Amino acid sequence: MNELPFPLWLLLTGLAILGAFVGRFLNICAIRFPLHGELKKQLQSVCRNWSVCGKCSSSPSFSERIPVIGWLLNGRRCHKCASRVSPVFSVIELITTILFVVVYSCEIQFSDTGIQNGLRSAEGPRGPEAVTTLWTPMVWLHLRYALHMVMICGLIVATEIDRRLRIIPDGSTVPITLFAIVSSFVIGQSYIVPIWFQDASTVAMLEPIVPVILKPLMVPWDPTVFIQTWPHLHGLLVSIAGAVACAGSIWIVRQIGFMVLKQEAMGFGDVVLMAMIGSVIGWQPVLAVFVFAPMLAMFAAIINWIAHRDNEIPYGPFLSVATLILLLAWPILWPFPKRFFDMGPLLLVMVVLMVILLAVSLQLVQVIKRLLGIDTSVGNDAGEADWTSADHLFFYNYERPDIQTGEWQRDLWPGTRAGQGLKRSHDWRNKDY
Repeated sequence: MNELPFPLWLLLTGLAILGAFVGRFLNICAIRFPLHGELKKQLQSVCRNWSVCGKCSSSPSFSERIPVIGWLLNGRRCHKCASRVSPVFSVIELITTILFVVVYSCEIQFSDTGIQNGLRSAEGPRGPEAVTTLWTPMVWLHLRYALHMVMICGLIVATEIDRRLRIIPDGSTVPITLFAIVSSFVIGQSYIVPIWFQDASTVAMLEPIVPVILKPLMVPWDPTVFIQTWPHLHGLLVSIAGAVACAGSIWIVRQIGFMVLKQEAMGFGDVVLMAMIGSVIGWQPVLAVFVFAPMLAMFAAIINWIAHRDNEIPYGPFLSVATLILLLAWPILWPFPKRFFDMGPLLLVMVVLMVILLAVSLQLVQVIKRLLGIDTSVGNDAGEADWTSADHLFFYNYERPDIQTGEWQRDLWPGTRAGQGLKRSHDWRNKDY
């Protein structure tokens, strides 16, 4: 039975329209964030005129302000300079529109059974609502949906920028991380799973076989009383633990890859991206994402190597896709990693062993390559070996803005152009006469 005061089709239509206009904003973020190195300037850059044309930066016409359809109505060209507008803009708007509707349909059900199964938490059919009663089921389901959509919008921006430039600016991750931490504290029950859970029967079965030094840890830890007594504090801890644990896992892999492979295995942008995801969905689900994402990346890496002979691919898009798949297919995918987290304290031991195994396996791969006569150096000489992918991205990001390509700040003092002999050509190209 529908508990909303209006028809479902009307709500979904409104979400689709909202998603289309949000997608327009995400396009502006994806274009302007990479042009600035500082977070403050990145955020300020999206407050200026929202133009769809990267050449003339003219104010959009009425039809151009319409997401998706406006691109077709104008013949896929700018109304002022007639330059071709990339279809990527409309694709991002369309994807955002679809996700606003699909995620809502997957996370929120309108029958009594749907609400009972809505959160699909590890703590029972009604999730956090079974433990705390700060909000009615329909309210906290919608609040959690809104928080998830904010995260997904950040993933869309980060994915588009990482796809093009192989960087992830802080503007697409840091503000959402801070927003998620504050929201988790205020809402108190927006988490998917609690900060800790374990299967008592599994722990009891494992206790006889663990070393003596670990036996004091094999106790039944139940956070229910803590959640009931301090719901807001628990929500805050879930978000902070998710951000710290997930950023730490990526950072450890990054450091191990650098020590063994002598090159950067993952960019620091991936670390911040994982922190953002963890601050929203918690440390257990996002660690499952971290394991699932390489499976997606492996196939893309093989295709990229065959097609372009390039062994480097941006990892951010695969983290984003894996997160989205986990949220949409939660009832199907979560039971598999849940068995891993049911082991309780033994989980911490397994994490340490997996880190050691990762370092050993990477070193073994390097040894096998040398035995097969494959060059494992990162360059043809010492100078090139010291030039990492991070150095290249840093150089590219700061060298790309060029006053002659129309990507420099429009508010640049005209005297600078006059001193460089570029004022006349700039005024002609931008119609400033």
